[in-house]
Amino acid sequence: MGLAVIAAFLVLFVAGFPVVYAILIPSIAYVLIDGLPLGLLAQRVTYALDSFPLVAVPLFIFVGNLMNSAGITDRIFRFADTLVGRAPGGLAQVNVFSSLIFSGMSGAALADVGGLGRIEIAAMRKRGFSAPFSAAVTGASAVVGPIFPPSIPLIVYGSVTSVSIVQLLIAGIVPALVCVALLMATVAVLSYRHRMPRAERWPMPGEVLRDLLPALPALIAPILMIAGMLAGLFTPTEAAAVTAVYVMVISALFYRDLTWPHLWQAIIVTVRSTSAILIIVAAAALFGWILAVEQVPQDFSRWILQFSKDPVVLLLIANLLFFIAGMFLDSTTATLLVVPVIAPPLVLAGVDPVHLGIVVIFNLMFGLLTPPMGLSLFLLTNIAGISLRQLLRALLPFYLPLLATLAVITFAERLVLWLPSLLR
Repeated sequence: MGLAVIAAFLVLFVAGFPVVYAILIPSIAYVLIDGLPLGLLAQRVTYALDSFPLVAVPLFIFVGNLMNSAGITDRIFRFADTLVGRAPGGLAQVNVFSSLIFSGMSGAALADVGGLGRIEIAAMRKRGFSAPFSAAVTGASAVVGPIFPPSIPLIVYGSVTSVSIVQLLIAGIVPALVCVALLMATVAVLSYRHRMPRAERWPMPGEVLRDLLPALPALIAPILMIAGMLAGLFTPTEAAAVTAVYVMVISALFYRDLTWPHLWQAIIVTVRSTSAILIIVAAAALFGWILAVEQVPQDFSRWILQFSKDPVVLLLIANLLFFIAGMFLDSTTATLLVVPVIAPPLVLAGVDPVHLGIVVIFNLMFGLLTPPMGLSLFLLTNIAGISLRQLLRALLPFYLPLLATLAVITFAERLVLWLPSLLR
């Protein structure tokens, strides 16, 4: 029955059903066929959503939307432009650097693309960059968002696997910095080959200070959050609440840009985005319970351990599986459906669950840039007004640094776990 439920999900998904329906229809059919009480459906859904860590998801989404509504995103971009606009590649480097800063508050790749990305693409095109290249840089740099804390996908992964979310968030810092460094190096090489525009000179100290001061309150937000978690002052969920309150205070009192319409708009968008995530969480919880009852994870564990018990080999298999999953499923769905099946045998074989979490989420974020279901691809083509073929052609050079980052994350376990080890 477990395999039948999985097969039904795949058939419905390939047939074009929305992913929630593709999950729920086989799950409800299983309950009815087995003669289980219908109250079980409500029980499993309620149990899945009754999770304190998941409260961080709407809070971080709210922070990202609030920054867009209150104009904080523009100030971050202006400061990044002043600081690194003279580097080879000019605004393309600014794009990558500002994505790192913005990711420290939004926690989601699509928030980076939809919020800061619109500003970046418009500014780059105004400076003479082509629309496909502008969109490609934006999409590649947005991969950093869900790796650098806060990270909504890592919070979901931690909730599913019962792994310390603080450990996961802190473990994402070094890989994110490695990814940013490799992306900036790639932009520098491309800029020399194609003679891309950049700022005429490096900024004077006074100019850096001039643009730093308006952005400084916003830049303090991720520092406040990370320092608080490292010091054990608050949990990731409490960090999300503190960050949300902090952004509201600086928007209202320091920037004076926060109005009731801005706040209402941020709340409405947050409710919509959160609903889309949590309805998948609820449906996947029922689906996962059915698989657990049918002992699918145990059967898969025995099957995969027949190939090898070497953690490195198993990590390579996990890379392949989650890369393929990311090509077809959004990160939340893939995490909720695939991780409970894949993670147990790998952890049993000696793979660190925190290390595995970074590997899994980076693969899924990479999937946002790969056809046929890469959500970032469709959003970028809409923002930049280009075809999917143009975007994929411009993205080709950026797949190399992303693959290199994935290799570092996979094989350099000590590097990934260095910061989390300081908390143990």
